[in-house]
Formats: sequence, structure tokens, C-alpha cells
Amino acid sequence: QVQLVESGGGLVQPGGSLTLSCAGSGSIFGIRAMGWYRRAPEKQRELVALLTSGGRTDLADSVKGRFTISKDPAKNTVNLQMNSLQPEDTAAYYCNFKLWSGEDYWGQGTQVTVSS
Repeated sequence: QVQLVESGGGLVQPGGSLTLSCAGSGSIFGIRAMGWYRRAPEKQRELVALLTSGGRTDLADSVKGRFTISKDPAKNTVNLQMNSLQPEDTAAYYCNFKLWSGEDYWGQGTQVTVSS
């Protein structure tokens, strides 16, 4: 059974930084893409950052220049380094693994709150 576990969320002041990590365990074979999504209150879920197996990175326009996605394939881990955080970054953040088989796995979410 595949399980994704996120960590690293919390409360941070505007301008601060956080690093989110997502560790996958179980029978994970053939990862096509690893990504981070977020859902703010009363808003739809949106893609924050995506890293494909081919090395392509996609970032939401709102986080370009501030967020960086990286992975450790050997550990099935994907990280999201978030700098210059702003109140509008407040949301529940979810990691996602998309496999070549078509399977799609989600973590349980970690809350990021940016507030003074």
C-alpha cells in the first residue's frame, strides 16, 4: 500500500521560509511526476510546483522566484523550499505522486499559515 507523508508545515511570519517534505513508502514504481498542490479556504486546489521524471519543473506564476521543488529519487522524497512567504500563501499543502501506470497518490496535507 502506497503512503505519502508530508512534514514541515507550520506558522511563519511574512517574509519567512519553510521547507515541506513528502516521503513516499510502499510499492511505488515508475514515478512520472512529483508535485505540490495547495488549497486555501474557499478556493480551489491549485498546482504549486511539479517535477517530472524527465527533470522538467513547473511552478505557479505566484511562486516563481520564491519556491523551489527538489527530489531525492532514492528515497522517494520530494521537497518544497518556500522563501519570502506571504499571507496569500496560507493554505493546506498536499504532495502528489503520479505514476506511469496511471495511479495517482496524495498525502494527507500539511498546513502552512503565514501571519504576523
